[in-house]
Amino acid sequence: MNSISPNLNIMIKACEKASKIITRDFGEIENLQVAKKGPRDFVTKTDKRVEETLIDELTKSKKNYSFLTEESGKIINNDKDKRWIIDPIDGTTNFLHGIPHFAISIALEIDNEIKSALIHDPIKNEMFFAEKNNGAFFNNHRVRVSNKSDIEDCLFSSDQDGLKFIYPSLNMRSTGCSALDLAYVGSGRLDGFFHNKINLWDIAAGILIVTEAGGITNDFTQYDYDNINIRAASSTIYKEMTKKLANF
Repeated sequence: MNSISPNLNIMIKACEKASKIITRDFGEIENLQVAKKGPRDFVTKTDKRVEETLIDELTKSKKNYSFLTEESGKIINNDKDKRWIIDPIDGTTNFLHGIPHFAISIALEIDNEIKSALIHDPIKNEMFFAEKNNGAFFNNHRVRVSNKSDIEDCLFSSDQDGLKFIYPSLNMRSTGCSALDLAYVGSGRLDGFFHNKINLWDIAAGILIVTEAGGITNDFTQYDYDNINIRAASSTIYKEMTKKLANF
């Protein structure tokens, strides 16, 4: 692996600090399930604490960069063309129910192009990252998309309702975490991911991981940041997948 850039190093350190909040609070979920108010308000506070930690840590090193985040929305600073795109906990519903499948997602966008990406699953201690023109990695090992060429052998993921009934021929999963779905496409665990009307912070990091791993995504820039139709797959299956999804 080539040396990690200063920007990605900043992202990793911020993520490691925020992960401590998530793992600690996740351990409390079982107790919260029986609380009178339930865990939902607690989870909202966890989201906000994680996001605040990420913003604080990233700002320490790049104080003029802007932000687009799930909880705070757009934060415009002096560097309007450089911004962090953050989802503090992608897969909040899984977190809420004590299901250990969720992730922190951070992307750095410069001049409307994603340059660095990081997706971290704190419970499994799995970190996926990529930098433009420098490849995609899983826990410091280079990864590539799968090379399957028969769509019947492939495994796809989407959290869109009713898709199993619309596309019964596709081997489908619904994991509840789009960031990890894209990371899994990039690392060959999944062959494709598709979803309509999704937010940029859910997919920004994953898009770069997929493309740097040799996969293909559609042009997400044609959509509003909070209403994106995303298609991502290995290069060997992308065309056939999108053909099947032509009416989706």
